[in-house]
Amino acid sequence: MIELRNLEKSYDQGGGKVFVLRRITLAIGEGDFVSFMGPSGAGKSTLLHILGMHDALFTGEFHFSGHPIHELSRNARLDLQRAHIGFVFQSYHLLDDLTVYENLEVPLSYRNVKKAERQSIVAETLDRFQIVAKKDLYPNQLSGGQQQLVAVARALVARPKLILADEPTGNLHSEQGREIMELFRRLNETGTTIIQVTHSAENASYGKRIVKLRDGWIVDA
Repeated sequence: MIELRNLEKSYDQGGGKVFVLRRITLAIGEGDFVSFMGPSGAGKSTLLHILGMHDALFTGEFHFSGHPIHELSRNARLDLQRAHIGFVFQSYHLLDDLTVYENLEVPLSYRNVKKAERQSIVAETLDRFQIVAKKDLYPNQLSGGQQQLVAVARALVARPKLILADEPTGNLHSEQGREIMELFRRLNETGTTIIQVTHSAENASYGKRIVKLRDGWIVDA
């Protein structure tokens, strides 16, 4: 699904370059569950944002399902992102002025899903995540665990091939965190590819392999 070849990310600073990622070469297959680990500043979240096509300012090659991302226009990348990738962030990133139902509907509207079909998919997702009773509430009316559950539901509502998760349990207590990780495990078992950034060895253990970064380099894969 993903192939990176000599990918690098740098910033200009003081007349020179500061590298955030160095010579990243990595392959991730469909159905994999990969945990990126490493100390703060290792480049984990930067790499995740490149994989999510939020950041195109890098050198080297990035292939996604046969598409050369490093050669595509912004609009072409956005089309691929919306069609195939779901995101789960530590800080939820729910839209505060939309209800739970409306937050779940947003990714489907990006894909031009007809209204009747959107309603059906959202209803099925609300039921699957057992949040039907929360559908008319706004994010600020939910607990942290409930908000993260809605965020995961939103990431999955359009049935993406790939889930990218950046410290998905960082704001949750341990029991809520385990529930989210067990959910990821079940999703992976049904074929969804998952890549997570985590500082937690327990969370990393849910994956099939761990990729360790340090100072922008892969030191163990």
